[in-house]
Amino acid sequence: MTLASRACAQLATWPDLRQAVPSCGQGQAVVSAKGEIVHFHSDRDVDLRLTDRAIRRFARDLKRSGVIRIVPGSPWVTLRLDAASDVDLLLTLVSVALQAQQFPPDTVDRPLMGCNDQRGAGFVKVDRGALW
Repeated sequence: MTLASRACAQLATWPDLRQAVPSCGQGQAVVSAKGEIVHFHSDRDVDLRLTDRAIRRFARDLKRSGVIRIVPGSPWVTLRLDAASDVDLLLTLVSVALQAQQFPPDTVDRPLMGCNDQRGAGFVKVDRGALW
């Protein structure tokens, strides 16, 4: 079982979440009643919709993690699942994403234009502590 399939299976057991076809058409999505939260694009690459407000709040920690790529202007972040601890981080961030959906949209929030996979930006990972 890959890290992505393990994470997807765990999220499928959470109340109020279900698996679906992602709007980008690639991979598997996890959605709540308020919309898409996670897109699993491969065995390792996952896009997570946090909202602009949540990204601004946690930007320093997200960048420091070494497994998260922030795309300017996107309410989605991309995680690279290389270890079991990355799955734990993803599950924690899904909780943050669910909480972020409870707030009214931020005036800075941009319209949902698709996940980062549609932006065509790939990972260029130098080392565990580097940013993409």
